[in-house]
Amino acid sequence: MTGNKSTRDMIVETNRDVKWICQTLSEMKDSIQDHEDRIRVLEDNRAETKGCEGKIAAGLGAGAGGAVAVFLKMLEWF
Repeated sequence: MTGNKSTRDMIVETNRDVKWICQTLSEMKDSIQDHEDRIRVLEDNRAETKGCEGKIAAGLGAGAGGAVAVFLKMLEWF
């Protein structure tokens, strides 16, 4: 299985593999953190947008309610 590799060659190869694995894990952690940061920004933006939409909807509802009240009051006059 090892062919003609000496113990030293196998140790050097294993050392390279370990360094590669450590580097890859570090890159994966950075990537995951970047994705989590992006998701957090999107969630914050979505929450802000929903807050604005809620205020607009409340304002429109109040305006519509006021308009209906005025309309009904005008009907009472006739």
